Amino acid sequence: MRPAGRWLAPAAHLSKMVIRMSPSTPPFAASLAALGWNGTPEQRDALDRPSYVGPVSFSQLPWVEDVAEIRRRKADIAIVGAPFDDAVTHRPGTRFGPRAIREAQYQTGTLHSLQVGVEPFTALTAVDAGDAQVYPGRLEHGHGAIYRKVRDVAETGAIPIVLGGDHSITWPNATAIAEMRWPQRIGILHFDAHADASIDGYGSLHSHGSPMRRLIESGAVLGKNFVQVGLRGYFPDTETLGWMREHGMRSHFMTEIEERGSEAVIATAIAEALDGPDAIWISLDIDVVDPGLAPGTGTPEPGGMLSRELLRGLRQIAAQVPIAGMDIVEVSPPYDWAESTAMIANRAALEVISALAKRKESGETIRWEPSR
Repeated sequence: MRPAGRWLAPAAHLSKMVIRMSPSTPPFAASLAALGWNGTPEQRDALDRPSYVGPVSFSQLPWVEDVAEIRRRKADIAIVGAPFDDAVTHRPGTRFGPRAIREAQYQTGTLHSLQVGVEPFTALTAVDAGDAQVYPGRLEHGHGAIYRKVRDVAETGAIPIVLGGDHSITWPNATAIAEMRWPQRIGILHFDAHADASIDGYGSLHSHGSPMRRLIESGAVLGKNFVQVGLRGYFPDTETLGWMREHGMRSHFMTEIEERGSEAVIATAIAEALDGPDAIWISLDIDVVDPGLAPGTGTPEPGGMLSRELLRGLRQIAAQVPIAGMDIVEVSPPYDWAESTAMIANRAALEVISALAKRKESGETIRWEPSR
Protein backbone atom coordinates (compact mmCIF):
# COMPACT_ATOMS: atom_id res chain seq x y z
CA MET A 1 0.00 0.00 0.00
CA ARG A 2 1.58 3.29 -1.07
CA PRO A 3 1.36 6.46 1.03
CA ALA A 4 -1.41 8.82 -0.10
CA GLY A 5 -0.31 11.42 -2.61
CA ARG A 6 2.95 9.75 -3.56
CA TRP A 7 3.32 8.49 -7.15
CA LEU A 8 5.15 5.22 -7.71
CA ALA A 9 6.37 4.58 -11.23
CA PRO A 10 5.22 1.25 -12.68
CA ALA A 11 7.90 -1.26 -13.52
CA ALA A 12 7.24 -0.93 -17.26
CA HIS A 13 7.88 2.82 -17.06
CA LEU A 14 11.09 2.31 -15.12
CA SER A 15 12.35 -0.17 -17.69
CA LYS A 16 12.07 2.45 -20.46
CA MET A 17 14.05 5.11 -18.61
CA VAL A 18 17.14 6.30 -20.43
CA ILE A 19 20.13 5.65 -18.24
CA ARG A 20 22.75 8.34 -18.61
CA MET A 21 26.13 7.46 -17.23
CA SER A 22 27.84 10.12 -15.15
CA PRO A 23 30.98 10.01 -13.01
CA SER A 24 29.11 11.79 -10.19
CA THR A 25 25.62 10.28 -10.52
CA PRO A 26 24.89 6.54 -10.26
CA PRO A 27 22.88 5.04 -13.12
CA PHE A 28 19.93 4.25 -10.86
CA ALA A 29 19.45 7.82 -9.60
CA ALA A 30 16.54 8.46 -11.96
CA SER A 31 14.67 5.35 -10.82
CA LEU A 32 15.23 6.31 -7.17
CA ALA A 33 13.75 9.73 -7.84
CA ALA A 34 10.76 8.19 -9.60
CA LEU A 35 10.16 5.73 -6.77
CA GLY A 36 10.40 8.45 -4.18
CA TRP A 37 12.64 6.38 -1.94
CA ASN A 38 14.99 9.29 -1.31
CA GLY A 39 12.22 11.73 -0.48
CA THR A 40 11.63 13.48 2.83
CA PRO A 41 10.71 10.95 5.56
CA GLU A 42 7.22 11.15 7.01
CA GLN A 43 7.07 12.74 10.43
CA ARG A 44 5.14 10.45 12.74
CA ASP A 45 4.65 10.21 16.47
CA ALA A 46 6.75 7.43 18.03
CA LEU A 47 3.54 5.72 19.18
CA ASP A 48 2.12 5.69 15.66
CA ARG A 49 4.06 2.80 14.18
CA PRO A 50 3.51 -0.96 13.84
CA SER A 51 3.81 -2.91 17.05
CA TYR A 52 6.76 -4.89 15.66
CA VAL A 53 8.84 -1.79 14.85
CA GLY A 54 11.20 -0.15 17.34
CA PRO A 55 12.06 -0.97 20.94
CA VAL A 56 9.76 -3.28 22.93
CA SER A 57 7.68 -1.54 25.57
CA PHE A 58 4.13 -2.06 26.80
CA SER A 59 1.80 -0.43 24.24
CA GLN A 60 4.87 1.42 22.94
CA LEU A 61 4.82 3.62 26.01
CA PRO A 62 7.89 5.74 26.75
CA TRP A 63 10.62 3.63 28.38
CA VAL A 64 11.49 5.61 31.51
CA GLU A 65 13.65 3.89 34.12
CA ASP A 66 14.72 7.06 35.95
CA VAL A 67 12.38 7.46 38.93
CA ALA A 68 13.04 11.21 39.05
CA GLU A 69 11.73 11.47 35.49
CA ILE A 70 8.70 9.30 36.30
CA ARG A 71 7.97 11.66 39.19
CA ARG A 72 8.50 14.73 36.99
CA ARG A 73 6.00 13.37 34.45
CA LYS A 74 3.48 12.70 37.25
CA ALA A 75 2.80 9.29 35.76
CA ASP A 76 -0.48 7.68 36.78
CA ILE A 77 0.60 4.19 35.68
CA ALA A 78 4.05 2.58 35.48
CA ILE A 79 4.64 -0.82 33.91
CA VAL A 80 7.36 -2.84 35.68
CA GLY A 81 8.91 -6.09 34.46
CA ALA A 82 9.91 -8.83 36.90
CA PRO A 83 11.61 -11.47 34.69
CA PHE A 84 12.07 -14.00 37.46
CA ASP A 85 11.26 -17.72 37.70
CA ASP A 86 13.77 -19.16 40.17
CA ALA A 87 11.00 -20.11 42.62
CA VAL A 88 8.93 -22.40 40.40
CA THR A 89 8.12 -25.97 41.38
CA HIS A 90 7.07 -27.32 37.97
CA ARG A 91 7.40 -25.88 34.44
CA PRO A 92 9.80 -22.91 34.18
CA GLY A 93 9.92 -20.11 31.62
CA THR A 94 8.10 -17.22 33.26
CA ARG A 95 11.31 -15.18 33.22
CA PHE A 96 10.38 -14.60 29.58
CA GLY A 97 6.88 -13.46 30.56
CA PRO A 98 7.39 -9.68 30.77
CA ARG A 99 8.79 -9.41 27.26
CA ALA A 100 6.10 -11.70 25.81
CA ILE A 101 3.31 -9.72 27.50
CA ARG A 102 4.74 -6.46 26.19
CA GLU A 103 4.92 -7.84 22.65
CA ALA A 104 1.46 -9.47 22.61
CA GLN A 105 -0.38 -6.52 21.12
CA TYR A 106 -0.96 -5.46 17.53
CA GLN A 107 -2.77 -2.14 18.12
CA THR A 108 -0.70 1.03 18.01
CA GLY A 109 -1.26 4.75 18.24
CA THR A 110 -4.16 6.10 20.27
CA LEU A 111 -6.02 3.12 21.73
CA HIS A 112 -9.75 3.28 22.35
CA SER A 113 -11.38 0.81 24.72
CA LEU A 114 -14.69 -0.34 23.28
CA GLN A 115 -15.49 -2.02 26.60
CA VAL A 116 -15.06 1.09 28.74
CA GLY A 117 -15.42 3.90 26.23
CA VAL A 118 -12.15 5.71 26.89
CA GLU A 119 -8.78 6.39 25.29
CA PRO A 120 -6.66 5.13 28.19
CA PHE A 121 -3.34 6.71 27.24
CA THR A 122 -4.98 10.03 26.46
CA ALA A 123 -6.72 10.20 29.81
CA LEU A 124 -3.77 8.79 31.77
CA THR A 125 -0.06 9.51 31.84
CA ALA A 126 1.71 6.15 31.62
CA VAL A 127 5.27 4.91 31.22
CA ASP A 128 7.10 1.62 30.97
CA ALA A 129 9.59 1.75 33.83
CA GLY A 130 11.66 -1.20 32.60
CA ASP A 131 12.65 -4.33 34.48
CA ALA A 132 13.95 -5.15 37.94
CA GLN A 133 17.62 -6.12 37.63
CA VAL A 134 17.45 -9.79 38.49
CA TYR A 135 20.07 -12.45 37.79
CA PRO A 136 19.50 -16.19 37.28
CA GLY A 137 20.12 -18.55 40.17
CA ARG A 138 20.04 -15.79 42.84
CA LEU A 139 16.59 -16.20 44.34
CA GLU A 140 16.83 -13.93 47.37
CA HIS A 141 18.74 -11.28 45.40
CA GLY A 142 15.98 -11.36 42.77
CA HIS A 143 13.24 -10.80 45.32
CA GLY A 144 15.23 -7.91 46.77
CA ALA A 145 15.70 -6.32 43.34
CA ILE A 146 11.97 -6.61 42.60
CA TYR A 147 11.04 -5.17 46.01
CA ARG A 148 13.32 -2.14 45.46
CA LYS A 149 12.13 -1.56 41.90
CA VAL A 150 8.45 -1.64 42.84
CA ARG A 151 8.99 0.54 45.92
CA ASP A 152 11.02 3.14 44.01
CA VAL A 153 8.47 3.35 41.19
CA ALA A 154 5.47 3.45 43.54
CA GLU A 155 7.05 6.22 45.63
CA THR A 156 6.73 8.51 42.58
CA GLY A 157 2.95 8.24 42.95
CA ALA A 158 2.49 6.01 39.89
CA ILE A 159 0.38 2.87 40.23
CA PRO A 160 2.71 -0.07 39.40
CA ILE A 161 1.52 -2.86 37.13
CA VAL A 162 4.11 -5.61 37.42
CA LEU A 163 4.57 -8.18 34.65
CA GLY A 164 6.01 -11.44 35.96
CA GLY A 165 7.59 -13.70 36.53
CA ASP A 166 6.48 -16.51 38.84
CA HIS A 167 4.00 -15.90 41.64
CA SER A 168 6.66 -15.63 44.32
CA ILE A 169 7.14 -12.01 43.19
CA THR A 170 3.88 -11.03 44.90
CA TRP A 171 5.70 -11.31 48.22
CA PRO A 172 8.18 -8.48 47.45
CA ASN A 173 5.61 -6.56 45.34
CA ALA A 174 2.95 -6.32 48.01
CA THR A 175 5.50 -5.85 50.79
CA ALA A 176 6.89 -2.79 49.01
CA ILE A 177 3.43 -1.26 48.67
CA ALA A 178 2.39 -2.14 52.23
CA GLU A 179 5.55 -0.51 53.59
CA MET A 180 5.16 2.62 51.47
CA ARG A 181 1.50 3.15 52.38
CA TRP A 182 1.81 2.31 56.08
CA PRO A 183 -0.09 2.89 58.37
CA GLN A 184 -2.81 2.49 55.73
CA ARG A 185 -3.59 -1.13 55.00
CA ILE A 186 -3.69 -2.90 51.66
CA GLY A 187 -5.65 -6.00 50.76
CA ILE A 188 -5.11 -8.50 47.98
CA LEU A 189 -7.68 -9.62 45.45
CA HIS A 190 -6.13 -12.80 44.13
CA PHE A 191 -7.16 -14.65 40.94
CA ASP A 192 -5.62 -18.13 40.83
CA ALA A 193 -6.23 -21.84 40.45
CA HIS A 194 -4.12 -22.34 43.59
CA ALA A 195 -4.19 -20.70 47.01
CA ASP A 196 -0.39 -20.14 47.14
CA ALA A 197 -0.54 -20.34 50.92
CA SER A 198 1.53 -23.47 51.48
CA ILE A 199 4.06 -23.52 54.31
CA ASP A 200 6.90 -23.92 51.82
CA GLY A 201 7.80 -25.44 48.45
CA TYR A 202 10.09 -28.45 48.83
CA GLY A 203 11.69 -26.70 51.81
CA SER A 204 11.94 -23.23 50.22
CA LEU A 205 10.12 -20.42 51.99
CA HIS A 206 10.45 -18.34 48.80
CA SER A 207 8.45 -20.78 46.64
CA HIS A 208 5.84 -19.53 44.19
CA GLY A 209 3.38 -21.67 46.14
CA SER A 210 3.88 -19.70 49.37
CA PRO A 211 3.79 -15.89 48.81
CA MET A 212 0.38 -15.32 50.38
CA ARG A 213 1.41 -17.14 53.54
CA ARG A 214 4.62 -15.09 53.78
CA LEU A 215 2.66 -11.84 53.44
CA ILE A 216 0.27 -12.84 56.22
CA GLU A 217 3.02 -14.14 58.51
CA SER A 218 5.03 -10.94 58.09
CA GLY A 219 2.03 -8.72 58.81
CA ALA A 220 2.30 -6.92 55.48
CA VAL A 221 -1.26 -8.02 54.63
CA LEU A 222 -3.85 -9.24 57.10
CA GLY A 223 -5.44 -12.59 56.35
CA LYS A 224 -8.93 -11.08 56.53
CA ASN A 225 -7.91 -8.70 53.73
CA PHE A 226 -7.28 -11.56 51.25
CA VAL A 227 -9.98 -12.42 48.73
CA GLN A 228 -9.28 -15.32 46.34
CA VAL A 229 -11.19 -16.24 43.18
CA GLY A 230 -10.96 -19.31 40.95
CA LEU A 231 -9.43 -21.98 43.21
CA ARG A 232 -9.74 -25.52 41.90
CA GLY A 233 -7.90 -28.79 41.41
CA TYR A 234 -6.17 -30.82 44.12
CA PHE A 235 -4.36 -28.27 46.28
CA PRO A 236 -4.33 -27.00 49.00
CA ASP A 237 -4.66 -29.86 51.43
CA THR A 238 -6.98 -29.80 54.44
CA GLU A 239 -4.23 -28.58 56.78
CA THR A 240 -3.48 -25.56 54.57
CA LEU A 241 -7.18 -24.83 54.12
CA GLY A 242 -7.54 -24.88 57.89
CA TRP A 243 -4.68 -22.38 58.25
CA MET A 244 -6.34 -20.13 55.66
CA ARG A 245 -9.67 -20.17 57.48
CA GLU A 246 -7.95 -19.57 60.80
CA HIS A 247 -6.40 -16.39 59.39
CA GLY A 248 -9.64 -15.14 57.87
CA MET A 249 -8.83 -15.60 54.20
CA ARG A 250 -11.91 -15.54 51.97
CA SER A 251 -11.79 -17.97 49.05
CA HIS A 252 -14.16 -18.54 46.14
CA PHE A 253 -13.72 -21.88 44.40
CA MET A 254 -14.47 -22.53 40.73
CA THR A 255 -17.36 -24.70 41.88
CA GLU A 256 -18.97 -21.56 43.28
CA ILE A 257 -18.48 -19.79 39.94
CA GLU A 258 -20.05 -22.79 38.20
CA GLU A 259 -23.05 -22.66 40.52
CA ARG A 260 -23.58 -18.91 40.99
CA GLY A 261 -21.94 -17.53 37.84
CA SER A 262 -18.86 -15.36 37.56
CA GLU A 263 -20.89 -12.14 37.71
CA ALA A 264 -22.29 -12.92 41.16
CA VAL A 265 -18.96 -14.17 42.54
CA ILE A 266 -17.09 -11.09 41.31
CA ALA A 267 -19.73 -8.86 42.93
CA THR A 268 -19.21 -10.68 46.23
CA ALA A 269 -15.41 -10.43 45.87
CA ILE A 270 -15.65 -6.68 45.29
CA ALA A 271 -17.81 -6.23 48.41
CA GLU A 272 -15.31 -8.27 50.43
CA ALA A 273 -12.34 -6.35 49.00
CA LEU A 274 -13.92 -3.09 50.13
CA ASP A 275 -14.43 -4.47 53.64
CA GLY A 276 -11.37 -3.34 55.59
CA PRO A 277 -8.31 -2.35 53.56
CA ASP A 278 -7.66 1.16 52.27
CA ALA A 279 -6.55 -0.04 48.81
CA ILE A 280 -6.29 -3.29 46.88
CA TRP A 281 -3.41 -5.02 45.14
CA ILE A 282 -4.72 -7.23 42.32
CA SER A 283 -2.67 -10.40 41.90
CA LEU A 284 -3.52 -12.30 38.73
CA ASP A 285 -2.08 -15.75 38.17
CA ILE A 286 -2.87 -16.50 34.53
CA ASP A 287 -3.59 -20.13 35.42
CA VAL A 288 -6.96 -18.98 36.77
CA VAL A 289 -7.94 -19.10 33.09
CA ASP A 290 -8.69 -22.51 31.64
CA PRO A 291 -5.54 -23.94 30.00
CA GLY A 292 -7.51 -24.55 26.81
CA LEU A 293 -7.37 -20.75 26.45
CA ALA A 294 -4.16 -20.04 28.36
CA PRO A 295 -1.79 -23.01 27.92
CA GLY A 296 1.40 -21.04 28.49
CA THR A 297 1.76 -21.41 32.24
CA GLY A 298 3.74 -23.44 34.72
CA THR A 299 1.05 -25.32 36.63
CA PRO A 300 -2.01 -25.56 34.36
CA GLU A 301 -5.27 -26.77 35.91
CA PRO A 302 -8.24 -27.66 33.66
CA GLY A 303 -11.69 -26.28 34.39
CA GLY A 304 -10.84 -22.61 34.82
CA MET A 305 -12.42 -19.25 34.02
CA LEU A 306 -13.03 -18.00 30.51
CA SER A 307 -10.85 -15.10 29.45
CA ARG A 308 -14.05 -13.09 28.84
CA GLU A 309 -15.15 -13.66 32.45
CA LEU A 310 -11.76 -12.66 33.81
CA LEU A 311 -11.44 -9.48 31.74
CA ARG A 312 -14.95 -8.36 32.65
CA GLY A 313 -14.25 -9.04 36.31
CA LEU A 314 -11.04 -6.99 36.23
CA ARG A 315 -12.87 -4.06 34.62
CA GLN A 316 -15.53 -4.17 37.32
CA ILE A 317 -12.98 -4.33 40.11
CA ALA A 318 -10.81 -1.49 38.78
CA ALA A 319 -13.93 0.64 38.27
CA GLN A 320 -15.08 0.32 41.89
CA VAL A 321 -12.14 -0.48 44.14
CA PRO A 322 -9.21 1.78 45.16
CA ILE A 323 -6.27 0.18 43.34
CA ALA A 324 -2.77 0.14 44.87
CA GLY A 325 -1.26 -1.83 41.98
CA MET A 326 -1.31 -5.15 40.19
CA ASP A 327 0.85 -8.06 39.20
CA ILE A 328 0.26 -10.50 36.35
CA VAL A 329 2.21 -13.70 36.84
CA GLU A 330 2.94 -17.23 35.64
CA VAL A 331 2.93 -16.51 31.88
CA SER A 332 5.44 -19.02 30.45
CA PRO A 333 6.00 -18.31 26.73
CA PRO A 334 7.79 -21.62 25.97
CA TYR A 335 4.49 -23.42 26.66
CA ASP A 336 2.27 -20.86 24.94
CA TRP A 337 0.54 -21.29 21.59
CA ALA A 338 0.15 -18.38 19.13
CA GLU A 339 0.71 -15.91 22.01
CA SER A 340 -2.77 -16.70 23.35
CA THR A 341 -1.71 -16.69 27.02
CA ALA A 342 0.44 -13.59 26.64
CA MET A 343 -2.41 -11.77 24.89
CA ILE A 344 -4.81 -12.49 27.75
CA ALA A 345 -2.21 -11.14 30.19
CA ASN A 346 -1.65 -8.06 28.03
CA ARG A 347 -5.38 -7.36 27.84
CA ALA A 348 -5.76 -7.93 31.58
CA ALA A 349 -3.39 -5.02 32.15
CA LEU A 350 -5.15 -2.91 29.51
CA GLU A 351 -8.59 -3.55 31.02
CA VAL A 352 -7.45 -2.37 34.45
CA ILE A 353 -5.67 0.63 32.93
CA SER A 354 -8.76 1.53 30.89
CA ALA A 355 -11.07 1.33 33.91
CA LEU A 356 -8.69 3.58 35.86
CA ALA A 357 -8.54 5.98 32.90
CA LYS A 358 -12.33 6.23 32.93
CA ARG A 359 -12.22 7.11 36.62
CA LYS A 360 -9.63 9.81 36.00
CA GLU A 361 -11.65 11.16 33.10
CA SER A 362 -14.54 11.53 35.57
CA GLY A 363 -12.37 13.68 37.83
CA GLU A 364 -10.94 11.10 40.23
CA THR A 365 -7.26 11.13 41.19
CA ILE A 366 -5.61 7.84 40.23
CA ARG A 367 -2.04 8.51 41.37
CA TRP A 368 -1.17 7.71 44.96
CA GLU A 369 -0.87 10.79 47.13
CA PRO A 370 0.42 10.37 50.70
CA SER A 371 -2.02 12.95 52.02
CA ARG A 372 -5.04 10.94 50.83
